[in-house]
Amino acid sequence: MSLRNWIMLIVLGAIWGGAFLFAKVAVAEIPPFVLVFLRVSSACAVLLLVLHHQRLLGKLTLSLAGPFLIMGLLNNAVPFSLLFLGQTVIGAGLASILNATTPIFTVIVAGLLTRQEALHANRIAGVLLGVAGVTVMLSSSLSGVASDPVWAQLSCLGAAVSYACAATYARRFKSLPSQVAATGQLMGSSLLMLPIALLSMGDWSLADPSLTAWMNVLALGILATAIAYLIYFQLLGEAGATNASLVTLIVPASALFFGWLLLGENLSPLQLGGFAILLVGLVVLDGRLLQRKGARPA
Repeated sequence: MSLRNWIMLIVLGAIWGGAFLFAKVAVAEIPPFVLVFLRVSSACAVLLLVLHHQRLLGKLTLSLAGPFLIMGLLNNAVPFSLLFLGQTVIGAGLASILNATTPIFTVIVAGLLTRQEALHANRIAGVLLGVAGVTVMLSSSLSGVASDPVWAQLSCLGAAVSYACAATYARRFKSLPSQVAATGQLMGSSLLMLPIALLSMGDWSLADPSLTAWMNVLALGILATAIAYLIYFQLLGEAGATNASLVTLIVPASALFFGWLLLGENLSPLQLGGFAILLVGLVVLDGRLLQRKGARPA
């Protein structure tokens, strides 16, 4: 990749890593389902303006309403909801690590369940290492070494499974400009989350959150969703999907760093060990390091 591509990759990883901090701060004052709606609706508004500027609004046809609703459900509504629910009680760093299992579950969904991709040896090994890493991380809470609730960690893992299903379903949008597909799914998730957000508000009102919480909401919707999508699509077009996927390795590292620096978060030794095993699994799953050492290309 060019220097420009590397800079885009690192910036994107930092933004998406920061998203877990934005969510951790905001969800302390805003109900999780309301926060999901605020995130997707604000990002949708920005991307609609982008499509208008690019004269691509005509691509949002009524025939795509159903697929956009399904994609919005799988790629936004469900995973954002599960992550925000989990982050009510666990830290941003741990949530980002658990979310980094998405490529592991994508191989399981696309390779084992739907047979869309071939299962090479490095992918099988990567999945096994990923599962081992998650097991070690969960064992930290099960054994009492860490106080992070298991249900919250499973909630974040559920988000990764939903992302994996979305990645498999998204193949039907290959002929559609990426920014159009992103806007369409955000429209779908906004429609899905609006009634859920209204029903879950209870006594909460828009006047309750502090200015800090609202700043984090804007950062989630505009920076970590709308702008991040645009950077990702640009990187995808210039460097290709394989290189763009390297962001998976950067996001949890940046979230851990920001969580430690800004929120004072720390992981237990077992959680750090599980994270290390997961990172090795992701590198093996990627396959390029093995290829450079003369192994069979994945």
